[in-house]
Amino acid sequence: MPLTLSSPPVAPTEEALVQDLLAFMAQDFSGQNQLLDEAFNQLALRLFAHQYEFNAPFQRFCRQRARTPRTVRRWQDIPAVPIAAFKEQTLSCWPPEQCERVFMTSGTTRGDVRGRHFHPHLQVYDTSMRLHFQQRFMGAAFSQPASQPLQSIRMGVVFPDETLMPNSSLAHYLQLALHTFGASGSRCLVSDTGLLVDDVVASLQDAVASNQPYALLGASYSLVHVMDALQERGLRFVLPEGSRILDTGGFKGQSREVPIQAFYKQLTHFLGVPPSHCINMYGMTELSTQFYDAGNAQLPSLKSGPHWIRSRVVDPLTGLDMPAGERGILVHCDLANFNSVTTILTEDVGLAQMGPDVEPAGFYLLGRAQGSQAKGCSMAVDEFLRATQS
Repeated sequence: MPLTLSSPPVAPTEEALVQDLLAFMAQDFSGQNQLLDEAFNQLALRLFAHQYEFNAPFQRFCRQRARTPRTVRRWQDIPAVPIAAFKEQTLSCWPPEQCERVFMTSGTTRGDVRGRHFHPHLQVYDTSMRLHFQQRFMGAAFSQPASQPLQSIRMGVVFPDETLMPNSSLAHYLQLALHTFGASGSRCLVSDTGLLVDDVVASLQDAVASNQPYALLGASYSLVHVMDALQERGLRFVLPEGSRILDTGGFKGQSREVPIQAFYKQLTHFLGVPPSHCINMYGMTELSTQFYDAGNAQLPSLKSGPHWIRSRVVDPLTGLDMPAGERGILVHCDLANFNSVTTILTEDVGLAQMGPDVEPAGFYLLGRAQGSQAKGCSMAVDEFLRATQS
């Protein structure tokens, strides 16, 4: 169905660009790695040219690095914008006041200073989420029988909904999962007063009694609150075969800190879901696409994304790829970020896992940047600010 915009597009080509992006996301490239590489590169360069023209702070940053649509020939050469830049500048091709939604970061690192990600519409974000969530969370690997992926599953979401957190990308993500893939009886188990413990217990009891797979989704710290509540009541469950858990975001000072191995061991203890069916989602407000692992039976778990996002592991001081087998800072090129910037320098340490075609098959997420790596990220932010404020 053609995309209809409520206001005139920033450029006549934008609607065609979005339609081509949606078609690329929906295309199956199985066994066609070379075709995929070429198509990804071409679309990344088109998006770069569009963002260079209409995103003024990004253009100034690129010009300071002598990177323009005339000189950039590979997606790897698109300048990576430090993630902190979303707190300092308005990174949007579309006029911000005309955007349908703005997602904002939690502000846990710098108080009231929050990163902002503007979305003219949510069609691309929602398509990205649904396509990959269906494959990775609803997919055959976690379903019973294994050859039959689930079309829906009864869900409990232990995170505030969009009425309580309208600027939270995670609230939107989880509600989208609930409304798209949630079977009858699915619901949000948090209100403005906090976790609805009685409703959580009732939902878990109903799942066991019906012997139907159940999915519990939420922030990692929300699941700690669930386990603490069950422990306080002396309750444990063994959820039906095929049940699964999704956690994301870490603990962020919102609950007790739990070492990652102990966290998944405790989920199994209280809910009866094996670590292989406990899936961690790695995402961020500044991206429009999420990464998943294939369960956490082995740690650290390998994270990977769909074909419209690619990652590199770089030295933050030089921006150059780290040698194979060495740690560095993760850079993500997310084509679903059509309105802001496709390529982001994170503050997360990663290690690439190479695939059979000498391309990364995914990465291990190893924590936040510390020491010289953190200093390199800070210097990248300083460089961005000097370029965009001059």
